[in-house]
Amino acid sequence: MKVLKFGGTSVGTAQNIKKVIAILQKESLSSPIVCVVSAVGGITDKLLQAGELAKQKNKSYLTVFDKIKSIHFKVIEDLVNNPKSILKEVDATFENLKQLLNGIYLINELSPKTSDKLVSYGELLSSFIIAEVMEDLNLNTVLKNSQELIITNNNFTKAEVNYDVTNKNIVDYFNKANQLITILPGFVSKSQSGETTTLGRGGSDFTAAIVAAALKVDQLEIWTDVSGMYTTNPKLVKQAYPIANLSYQEAMELSHFGAKVLYPPTVQPVLNLSIPIHIKNTLHPEAFGTIISNQKKENHLTVKGISHIDNVALLTLEGSGMVGIPGFSKRLFETLANEKINIIFITQASSEHSICFGIDINNAEQAEQAINNAFEYEISLHKINPIIVEKGLSIIALIGDNMKSHQGISGKLFSTLGKNNINVRAIAQGASEKNISAVINQSDVKKALNSLHERFFEVNTKQLNVFITGIGNVGEKLIDQIKQQHNFLKKNLKLDVKIVGMSNSRKMIFNPNGIDLNNWTEPFHHADKSSIEGFYQKVIDLNLRNSIFVDVTANKNVSAIYDSYLKQSVAVVACNKIACSDKYANYKNLQDLSLKYNAPFLYETNVGAGLPIINTLNNLVASGDKVISIQAVLSGSLNFVFNNFSDKKNFHDTVKQAQFEGYTEPDPRIDLSGIDVARKILILARENGIPMEIEDITNDSFLTEANLNSDSVDDFYDTLINDEAHFQKLYASAQANNCQLKYVAEYKNGKAKVGLQEVPEGHPFYNLEGKDNIVMFYTQRYPEQPLIVKGAGAGADVTASGLFADIIRIGNK
Repeated sequence: MKVLKFGGTSVGTAQNIKKVIAILQKESLSSPIVCVVSAVGGITDKLLQAGELAKQKNKSYLTVFDKIKSIHFKVIEDLVNNPKSILKEVDATFENLKQLLNGIYLINELSPKTSDKLVSYGELLSSFIIAEVMEDLNLNTVLKNSQELIITNNNFTKAEVNYDVTNKNIVDYFNKANQLITILPGFVSKSQSGETTTLGRGGSDFTAAIVAAALKVDQLEIWTDVSGMYTTNPKLVKQAYPIANLSYQEAMELSHFGAKVLYPPTVQPVLNLSIPIHIKNTLHPEAFGTIISNQKKENHLTVKGISHIDNVALLTLEGSGMVGIPGFSKRLFETLANEKINIIFITQASSEHSICFGIDINNAEQAEQAINNAFEYEISLHKINPIIVEKGLSIIALIGDNMKSHQGISGKLFSTLGKNNINVRAIAQGASEKNISAVINQSDVKKALNSLHERFFEVNTKQLNVFITGIGNVGEKLIDQIKQQHNFLKKNLKLDVKIVGMSNSRKMIFNPNGIDLNNWTEPFHHADKSSIEGFYQKVIDLNLRNSIFVDVTANKNVSAIYDSYLKQSVAVVACNKIACSDKYANYKNLQDLSLKYNAPFLYETNVGAGLPIINTLNNLVASGDKVISIQAVLSGSLNFVFNNFSDKKNFHDTVKQAQFEGYTEPDPRIDLSGIDVARKILILARENGIPMEIEDITNDSFLTEANLNSDSVDDFYDTLINDEAHFQKLYASAQANNCQLKYVAEYKNGKAKVGLQEVPEGHPFYNLEGKDNIVMFYTQRYPEQPLIVKGAGAGADVTASGLFADIIRIGNK
């Protein structure tokens, strides 16, 4: 004999009921079937709602009643070709239900006893309908009222089963039963005095377990709308998947912490008899589901599941008067027990100075008042403080039998939460080490579950959630590179890089599941207006794990918000060099925030675009080498200009060409004034540990006063035409000395300077072509032959590749 239980969703529509009947028909071919059914999905809540409205003298209870009736009639009409006979009996049942509601309305009272009678209609109706439909299909089916089998005490709404009588009733009935399929309403029972009772939340599962245990069946099947118990909540974590095998203890832990598939008391009747529970999906019966048993299965997973409970209030009782005084805990928990308040979570510091516990948020005010009253005397003497209540919290829990034999589980849990800026309010772990629980803000639950699931279950694949501001030439190239390399990174580096936010100067778009990079321009047509603060707020509101903000602008206001991102543990990648070349105090503050909040701050592209200049310098310093001096050509723009300028091509046209080809800023004065190069050598000096300011750098400009004092870009270009003779003179001097013009940055002995130099033949800078950069590091280890980094130092492609490399570096951290 088999016992199968079908939940509310499984019998929620005519289509689903047909699937239930098909499953029962197939299963009954091999052995007799006991089928326990819940009420049609949502009906129990509606019955309670109607009862409350009636109790409150609110006549809209009749509207809810009509809705309940119409749902059932619609199911019947969709199931049966000629439903008249069924509808007639169901209509009579609804008349009785209506009279009960009218009685509640008249006496203005809804006692637990009446409530049980009211909600019992849900299961009684669904079981009757299903049995009638199966009989209409000529299936060998009998409807048996569970109230005639399951006998309880008079503890209405959560009655306790009299197992001696109940087990005898069940065994006696099924020993005589000849039918292949028996339909039983779940949840409902009857007291020894004959009153209607119910088995409490999850009562239909409980009914099935009671019957399975009494008949000592080989397996109990729980059919629901999901394919088993998942590694975590699949509604919050898309990568969650069903767990094939669980122990009874693991299943109970997961159920207690929010896994709604199974109600913990369900396990108890079958637990003692070691009857396996198989959770299956009515909508996908071919799926394997989850088997819960005592049988040990080989499994490489130390953590079996991650669960959570929302709407938790954390209460803390603390005070010096608690230390060393016996009985405080007893009084506290006795007070809560008297108020019938269930405790979800408990932890106490070894100092005995405080006790912290979690309860349902709906009980918070009641608990606060009761505890303060119970300890009124101690509070008046200031021996303890009034109870502290914190709301808006959730509990997350790692669960697994094998956790106790593996080191580092707690470390992985808390380091993962910490890296994602998820604050832990309280921690609890039993000596069995099967459950590690932590209290966090409810707003962080989705990020926490995704982060932890990624850490413990996803074959070391890390998802990076990237937000890009500044979709110009470089930004577009970066998007293309991420799109092109997505599959490679996922396969070879185990990095799943998703761009979830983009903004330009006018619009911004977001998609927490990842923007479609095949058509990313389309959403901009109907996007929100962009703002620096608005973009930041959206990043924070989305609260995604492994978030990275990428600044592809030259905007000072964007750089001014880096500190806000870092304080939220959002990594920052920037080609915008304003922040790192601003006041040293700001530069240092960003470095400190990066360390404090474990949020990487990378800006390799600040110097040399995609060249690993900053990374090379950092490696030298970190390895104990000492940088003596730096000589560099750091402007691809200026190198391009002086490599193309000659006595046959005027300076104005050369600069125009450089701007057109994307080697200069939109305002070329930034490049030609030397301030950009000064910022770069400043950043290198700071990376070398020198607290230098931009004003400390000598800038020997080759521009004329007219060039430097121009009012606009157009005005600047006019001055270049007017001062062509000046530039030709510079060129002629270099030619006469058999030299090349290079704009050189130098650092030595704590001082730095930038300026145009005539570089002689044979010098490493002499043959520097196109837009290339070169940096020579003279160090204690490289005193005579410098360590040289050389390559393209400007252009959208190489700058984007530098940004991309920083993103990958964060992912690999």
